[in-house]
Amino acid sequence: MMKYILVTGGVISGIGKGIIASSVGTILKSCGLHVTAIKIDPYINIDAGTFSPYEHGEVFVLDDGGEVDLDLGNYERFLDIRLTKDNNLTTGKIYQSVINKERRGDYLGKTVQVVPHITDAIQEWVMKQAKVPVDGDETEPQVCVIELGGTVGDIESMPFIEAFRQFQFKVKRENFCNIHVSLIPQPSATGEQKTKPTQNSVRELRGLGLSPDLIMCRCTTALENSVKEKISMFCHVEPQQVICVHDVSSIYRVPLLLEDQGVVGYLSSRLNMPIETKSRTMLTKWKEMSDRSDRLLEQCSIALVGKYTKFSDSYASVIKALEHSALAISHRLEVKYIDSASLEPTTLQEEPVKYHDAWQKLCSADGVLVPGGFGVRGTEGKIHAINWARKQRKPFLGVCLGMQLAVCEYARNVLGWPDANSTEFDPESKHPVVIDMPEHNPGQMGGTMRLGKRRTIFKTSNSIMRKLYGDAEYVEERHRHRFEVNPELKSHFEDKGFHFVGQDVEGERMEIIELDDHPYFVGVQYHPEFTSRPIKPSPPYLGLLLAAAGKLQGYLQKGCRLSPRDVYSDRSGSSTPDSEISEIPTCY
Repeated sequence: MMKYILVTGGVISGIGKGIIASSVGTILKSCGLHVTAIKIDPYINIDAGTFSPYEHGEVFVLDDGGEVDLDLGNYERFLDIRLTKDNNLTTGKIYQSVINKERRGDYLGKTVQVVPHITDAIQEWVMKQAKVPVDGDETEPQVCVIELGGTVGDIESMPFIEAFRQFQFKVKRENFCNIHVSLIPQPSATGEQKTKPTQNSVRELRGLGLSPDLIMCRCTTALENSVKEKISMFCHVEPQQVICVHDVSSIYRVPLLLEDQGVVGYLSSRLNMPIETKSRTMLTKWKEMSDRSDRLLEQCSIALVGKYTKFSDSYASVIKALEHSALAISHRLEVKYIDSASLEPTTLQEEPVKYHDAWQKLCSADGVLVPGGFGVRGTEGKIHAINWARKQRKPFLGVCLGMQLAVCEYARNVLGWPDANSTEFDPESKHPVVIDMPEHNPGQMGGTMRLGKRRTIFKTSNSIMRKLYGDAEYVEERHRHRFEVNPELKSHFEDKGFHFVGQDVEGERMEIIELDDHPYFVGVQYHPEFTSRPIKPSPPYLGLLLAAAGKLQGYLQKGCRLSPRDVYSDRSGSSTPDSEISEIPTCY
């Protein structure tokens, strides 16, 4: 029977349910179980595609083109799985499916209500999606971790709570358990850990018909025994069912924290799961990775020039991809967030201090990254940053819009087309070097972009990017864009040493750019950060970090292998990231 683990949250949102759900999945997967994950978002949007990054952070894109919550990115990175758009369930999707059924007459004239029709639809969706293979080997999962977004007590999450109240009886007690994540505040005035918010949260959850099997307490410092016993007494659980998840140096330590407190043993007995007792290689690797992360001495700084820099979750996958690559080359990562609008001459007139501070950050960085984005605000600042990186021979990576703006910058300053631009920003430009894709509907925003996994063919055998991908003939990466480089102008660029080394299968869409006579000037139309993994870093990001640390040429000369000091020890008896990095093409 499928085992279901529901993760709910109390007191505040953004408490870390996604990392905890991912960590529970990770320690179970390390025991040899096949694990899948579902994220439930109670908002009415059909998907996350039309959100501002300041609302919920970045929009994560899946292989099938699903635009989903960033927590699915955590699931994929922690569990090394490939999810589909139906692994992200929203109120909008559920109501849309029920209303469509009602319009077809599936309910035979009955009054359609939240109970039982909406709650039944939620349960059916979860049971169906839990069986979908996610490991790439077509094996049906054995465990499904379900994260319910928001906070217990929110009016919009009530139908989901009720659905799972019913669900626990439908699948039987031995196949369902509830982990409740709650906050233990520690006011600075007294320094005392307070349990009352958790007591109230658990009381409310129990009043709605769900009793937590594990209470995971988020706190700044480790829980004191007296606090743990108090929670146990007032929340109707054993002391060993109260798990402390205090702040740690790296999120990679969270699975180890849960493992040390006996979470696997408890879930094994509570859900009657067959757990392997042999040495768990996967968890050993996580420990080595965490220890290594804490020991890094050398530092590498990357200037992230974007327009959503006030909220780091806007670039969650980008930051993770940079971290994975920095860890692979044994460097501590420093990200310098730069609001691209601050680099523009208008800022010099209006706020000179902000302007000079932004340029100082850019000039002191070891490498420059311009990520994706939409809208005209800040684009000229990004072009100024790209121009500086090209002229100063600073390692540069442009992703999606970043690549398109690199094309615009080169057209303006090398080809001599001062009005060169994207039709997204200047529809009347005489040199439209970036144009919209005609097959996409400009009248509707949601789900109308070029989305999901697409193949990119390398057009040359000696490009840096091809070498970083292990000399692969093609790569398959995830896309999310409405605009593309104008293929009619390609020859003008290539004559000047600006090469489109990767193109789509038809040869019509420019996917990868490289510049001659530059240490590392690369742009990609796709989003390689979505497939980066802790021990399998994304090649474009790895190239940027290697170049920024002055190690790229040595890495290429060694056949894309890291030196022994730059890889994990092999005490686990399994492949090191050295071999895994060299095998990256097989993972894409």
